[in-house]
Amino acid sequence: MIARAHGSMSPKSTSTRLVLGAAEVAREAVRLVVIGDPPRVERLGALAGLLRAGDVVVVNDAATLPGALRGTTADGEVIELRLAGPIDGRRLDGVLLGAGDYWIRTEHRTAPPALVPGARVQLGPVGATVVTARGRRVTLDADASGDALWQALYAAGRPVQYAHRPEPLALWTVQTGYAARPWAAEMPSAGRGLTWEILLGLRRAGVGIARLTHAAGLSSTGDAALDAALPWPERYDIPAATTGAIAAARARGGRVVAVGTTVVRALEASGGLPGPGVATLRLDARTRPRVVDGLLSGLHVPGESHFELLTAFAPAARLRAALAVAVAAGLSAHELGDACLVLDQRDQRAGAAAR
Repeated sequence: MIARAHGSMSPKSTSTRLVLGAAEVAREAVRLVVIGDPPRVERLGALAGLLRAGDVVVVNDAATLPGALRGTTADGEVIELRLAGPIDGRRLDGVLLGAGDYWIRTEHRTAPPALVPGARVQLGPVGATVVTARGRRVTLDADASGDALWQALYAAGRPVQYAHRPEPLALWTVQTGYAARPWAAEMPSAGRGLTWEILLGLRRAGVGIARLTHAAGLSSTGDAALDAALPWPERYDIPAATTGAIAAARARGGRVVAVGTTVVRALEASGGLPGPGVATLRLDARTRPRVVDGLLSGLHVPGESHFELLTAFAPAARLRAALAVAVAAGLSAHELGDACLVLDQRDQRAGAAAR
């Protein structure tokens, strides 16, 4: 998702050889596959010992929106709006699904009714008018604004959720420990296991911590054509303090380690410059990161779009070898699962490409 980056996509592997677990992993119990030669499994709590003094870790501090809103059309047909990004005034951008709920796989959900500009919908307590409609993608103009809209959203909405987890997700479950602005349609899940103990351990080890905000989008829309185009352009905002921390790390020979592909996308799209922007970059094996040296990410197997994203940092063969170790150790995939760490793989990746 490229998928998120957005972190947090539902497992839809086409691989028959690498099957990761699906159990939810407590934040304090997250394990980490270190992608190296050979790969090995560590506790995420050991992260400080895997990095060096002078490195800087960059996190995405976007809070996760309660972005799934059930409603009806003016004709009484059931719909669900899944927000695809931040709320902008009264504007709601997202994807419509038809009847059903998260326990049905997204690609098996009923298609939504066809809507046209000017049509009215009701999303819980909020009425809205369709501004644009392109298949499942819609932009709505809500009747409410400001505090009234936010209060209604948090009262009626719930987190976007996929069928691999049968129990409903509480909103706090899909927040990182450092969440700030509510910009993310889905959790920037690579940072879920970064507890305050781990972050303090990084500080004590001389590893810097910096932040940016990236509007992590949806992992799946239920429409194959739309899914093939993910991730869509996504907003980001990078503080000057973060670009300063990156420059300082570079000056002292440190590495820049992104927590999640949303961070990679923002930093590479910005060229390392501060300020707001829109990321359109799609990561794959052809990508040569210029700002980021390493990545902490979730686990994804061949056949998932997120696996292709990881090939920007390590050759596919090396990733598969690490995933085999993860499978043997019983690690879990998806946004509530375990993680992987890849560092300093660009020379090996370039050599593999040359061969």
